[in-house]
Amino acid sequence: MDTGYARHYGKIIRIWDLPTRLFHGALIILLVGLWYTSRDVMTLHWHMWLGYGLIALLLFRILWGVMGTQSARFSDFIAGPVTVFQYFKGLFSGDSHRHPGHNPMGGWAVMIMLGLLLFQSFTGLFANDQIFNRGPFARMVSSSTSDWLTGLHKFTFDLILVMVGIHITAVLLYWLLKRDNLILPMITGRKRVTWYGAEDVKFANLWWAVLLLAVCSALVWAGITYIP
Repeated sequence: MDTGYARHYGKIIRIWDLPTRLFHGALIILLVGLWYTSRDVMTLHWHMWLGYGLIALLLFRILWGVMGTQSARFSDFIAGPVTVFQYFKGLFSGDSHRHPGHNPMGGWAVMIMLGLLLFQSFTGLFANDQIFNRGPFARMVSSSTSDWLTGLHKFTFDLILVMVGIHITAVLLYWLLKRDNLILPMITGRKRVTWYGAEDVKFANLWWAVLLLAVCSALVWAGITYIP
């Protein structure tokens, strides 16, 4: 395909595998469910179980970021500060390099979100509502420590909401200003690119993802069931 044809008509490539897309969808559902069940003391039991599901999902994403499909691997989108700064400058000059998957700035946004979610999940294991419910590890720390971690748990969720807002804003700006639709590829797994040289990403085996998710789920279940 020559450069002129790609510029005017584009080329559709495979970029996001099914496990990565399902992770994003499940994450949205879990966050909405966690927010809803945190509002009423009578639903906090469900809040805890959704939290366990979130931990298993995050553990899977970490493993998939190391052993999964290329576009989902951390090594594919975590860039150094110089690369990030050059990409940032290019956004305003029109010279930013095209990235089929996560760009250097978006890659770090992913890592920050994962870090916040992991910290949120960790503090939730030690949290309590001072009435009926408490995390499975709350009994392992003092009451004051559990209360402190509960406060951090609530505060971190506010930070997560801020990051979600920034993420949505960035996606909309890319769509409106750069004509780069980041939503549809995460649904279909395919993206239309308009630059020469872009090729399909070779996907990892789907059964490998199923096995990793099963292992992560088993680890979470063992952790909350058998650790005193």
